[in-house]
Amino acid sequence: SKKRASLQLVQGEAALAALDPGGLEVLAADLPSFRAALARESHTLKRTLTDPAIFSGIGNAYSDEILHRARLSPFKRSTDLDDEETGRLYAATRDTLVEWLQRLRRDTPAFPEKVTAFRPEMAVHGRFGLPCPRCGAPVQRIVYAENQANYCAACQTGGRLLADRALSRLLKADWPRTLVQLEERQRDQRGLRDQLRAAGAAAAAATAAAAAPDPGSGAPGPDPAAPAARSIPAGAAPSAAPPARRGRQAGSSRPRSR
Repeated sequence: SKKRASLQLVQGEAALAALDPGGLEVLAADLPSFRAALARESHTLKRTLTDPAIFSGIGNAYSDEILHRARLSPFKRSTDLDDEETGRLYAATRDTLVEWLQRLRRDTPAFPEKVTAFRPEMAVHGRFGLPCPRCGAPVQRIVYAENQANYCAACQTGGRLLADRALSRLLKADWPRTLVQLEERQRDQRGLRDQLRAAGAAAAAATAAAAAPDPGSGAPGPDPAAPAARSIPAGAAPSAAPPARRGRQAGSSRPRSR
């Protein structure tokens, strides 16, 4: 098992503050403070939003939703945003957090059960392969370490597929770079599957036609009520004669000891 969370009991606000990693509370921050936190270190937006020392209380699931709403790539560097993109990300972060706070307070019972970060109302998180609610393109996913990033290539990366480290190294030149290439590969795979199905159906029909009796020969066809013949592997058929007993052969005798 792996340690996913911890519960600590402390006394007093000073002891509680000592556990605070120091991330910015976005709902209590203005745009200049948000911009300063973004520019503090140069990381991907996905890592920056999920770092509790930079932003407080966002996490993996809501970072996907925030970046989708802001139409920004999860791998864009935090120090490369212009003023318009920074403002868009700031608004998307606040709107997403407020929306989900209200939704969870309304829909969650006093003591929640089956707590999960995957919810059907989300736009991209946990929706790999499903249509994007904004444009209809399939949601993409990158798995790294023990986390994942879910995004819409059409809305967030200009149609470019982000390289999954493991799969892109495995497939190399066969890794699709854009949604168009991905759709072409999927279309080719569907065509190949259809051809294989058609070939299998044709082979089955030819086998059935060869097994059927010739109407002009008068030979009787197989009795449908007869039991099916069993196929016995070579060497497994029982011998007609019982096996000879060891130690004495037929016709041989041995004198008895007195």
